[in-house]
Amino acid sequence: MTTTRKHTALPKAQILIEALPWLTRHHGKIVVIKFGGNAMVNEELKAAFAQDVVFLRHAGLQPVVVHGGGPQISAALDRHGIVSEFKAGLRVTTEDAMDVVRMVLAGQVQRELVGLLNQHGPFAVGLTGEDAHTITATKHTPQIDGEPVDIGRVGEITALDTGAIEALLADGRIPVVSSIARSQDDGHVYNVNADTAAAALAAALGAETLMVLTDVEGLYEDWPNSDEVISRLTASELEKLLPELSSGMVPKMEGCLHAVRGGVTTARVIDGRVQHSILLEIFTDEGIGTMVVPDELEGDAQ
Repeated sequence: MTTTRKHTALPKAQILIEALPWLTRHHGKIVVIKFGGNAMVNEELKAAFAQDVVFLRHAGLQPVVVHGGGPQISAALDRHGIVSEFKAGLRVTTEDAMDVVRMVLAGQVQRELVGLLNQHGPFAVGLTGEDAHTITATKHTPQIDGEPVDIGRVGEITALDTGAIEALLADGRIPVVSSIARSQDDGHVYNVNADTAAAALAAALGAETLMVLTDVEGLYEDWPNSDEVISRLTASELEKLLPELSSGMVPKMEGCLHAVRGGVTTARVIDGRVQHSILLEIFTDEGIGTMVVPDELEGDAQ
């Protein structure tokens, strides 16, 4: 019996010891995690995500969760008889649609996530970018073929105030932020791309790491000809690749670029379809996904 116990216990101890240098490196550091993709709609992945985030908090890190809610918004718009339309990769958000977006993000997706995290203790507190002037935006007008296009209440971030998030972190809480912004100029609210919001907050908070959950393994070397994932690249290397990326990956990788150029030590795109991918990325030597590092840090960031 004792021998069996030794054999089963030893691998567990080795796994814990492997995490030690990473625990030391990340202790007390802020980690901003963009929650999205399949991890957001699959019940098992959602529960595993909540466990991971609470684990980070218990391990001495300071996680901040930022979320959007594309699939849930589309479903709610359908129920309200509002057609989902996309231009330049962004959802066209009319006044009516904005009411639904706000209701879904702050009243449904955020509430569910806060509930999952709080099954493990009194940790999560939900807020939107409207709260305490956390995210301020002005109207975003993208260009298609050189012509400006009106896509409604879609915002471009103009200012961030991280005071409320920092106060929650200082109190040992886990902030859960919905990607809605207050308007800089007209008293309305704006729908903001959640990848962009997560990256902007990571830079403003001086985070150690930005992690973006996606439905792919990472950034592919030569998609669709190869499914080889680029495990690490510098900001300059990423910048060169941006024009070739698929539209869904652009805001994610632009976010990673913005984050590392804004002082975040590493930005990572990881596969949210893998249970506990966050723990694998932060606490193991292999890591999974694609990591972006600032140019001058090449060679010594992990």
